[in-house]
Amino acid sequence: MPVISSNKPYRIGRSKTGLGLFATKRIEKGTKIIRYIGPLLDSRKKEDDEIENKYLFEINNRWTIDGSIRRNIARYINHSCRPNAESDVNSRERRVVIRAIKTIEPGDEINYDYGTDYFKIFLKPIGCKCDHCEKKRKKARAEARAEKLRLKLKAEKKAARDASKPAAKATKGKATPAKSSTVRVAAAAHARGTGQVTKTKARRTRPLAASDGAKSRARKSRAS
Repeated sequence: MPVISSNKPYRIGRSKTGLGLFATKRIEKGTKIIRYIGPLLDSRKKEDDEIENKYLFEINNRWTIDGSIRRNIARYINHSCRPNAESDVNSRERRVVIRAIKTIEPGDEINYDYGTDYFKIFLKPIGCKCDHCEKKRKKARAEARAEKLRLKLKAEKKAARDASKPAAKATKGKATPAKSSTVRVAAAAHARGTGQVTKTKARRTRPLAASDGAKSRARKSRAS
């Protein structure tokens, strides 16, 4: 591991993603922290254009810094979606300096945004492990657990309500049909009884009326 002078405001230390660069002193906003160094690669040269590693820092369409050399301490700075530093690129001088964009306290990890292309190729497939993304995942997990618990309690309450409904329905069902059945039977019996009496009277009345009429005609015929 490269030795860093004690007057430097940073040190290499263990990070969530392996090694990282941490502040040893208070670094004020706007301070130039460290330069990103390495051989310059010319994309017009086939041998340079074919070099591939995770530490290539593209300055422009032609020039790229190969930061894989061990002297490049800046290569230990990790990516963050909410960084405390940024890369200050000077295309004319083909230089890249990492500069603080907010005050960094001693012990804080120094980080900057690697950019969309690097994120899609190297970080997205495995998931970004910066503090911001870790907090988002932690919050999402907590919300998922809370939602799962809410649904479980809701299901338990529904099951309790459903369990109490059949007994009430059974009691209510037995009483109501019995009453309605009794009423219907009584009404039917009353209707049948009334109909029979009416029909009986009608049968008795009509023969009597017919007999009286016959006797009356008989009397008239005898009288004539």
